[in-house]
Amino acid sequence: MGSLLFTTFALFTLIAAVGVVVNKNAVNASLCLLLSLVGVAGLFVGLEAYLLAFLLLLVYAGAIVALFLFIVMLLDTKGDARPTLNRLPIVARILAVGLVGAGVISFVARGRLPEPDLANVPALGANLKLYAYQLFTTYLLPVQILGFLLLIAMLGVIVLSKKFEGLEDIK
Repeated sequence: MGSLLFTTFALFTLIAAVGVVVNKNAVNASLCLLLSLVGVAGLFVGLEAYLLAFLLLLVYAGAIVALFLFIVMLLDTKGDARPTLNRLPIVARILAVGLVGAGVISFVARGRLPEPDLANVPALGANLKLYAYQLFTTYLLPVQILGFLLLIAMLGVIVLSKKFEGLEDIK
């Protein structure tokens, strides 16, 4: 039963994440992001990490997605014609696809991760104090990187929502 729930939540999260990337409408993309975060929270519940699931829904799904939606709605996007692509975005796309491909090839070449010996693994998530200690010592860099990525995403929403006036003069 656990495998079925994991597969269901993983597919739900994957489909919603693809919806974030594929949607041209910023509001629909934000709502797909919300669904993707709900799927990740479901995966956390499957791992019995109830605190992480609750915090993910409260902070990210509740606050961050709402912030994105308000920014998009306040900046009044109408889906105007996008500017033509020049060389830099094409090079960035090729570089991004290459990096993702290198990651997939590296993952496939290494195979599966070794399974830990569960008898020797301490239950660090059971105690909130130990969880906070691990979060702010061992996992501080990933938390900072995640915060930086959220900042970049918010700036990206603002830039994509900005109206491009004067593009007719460039052509």
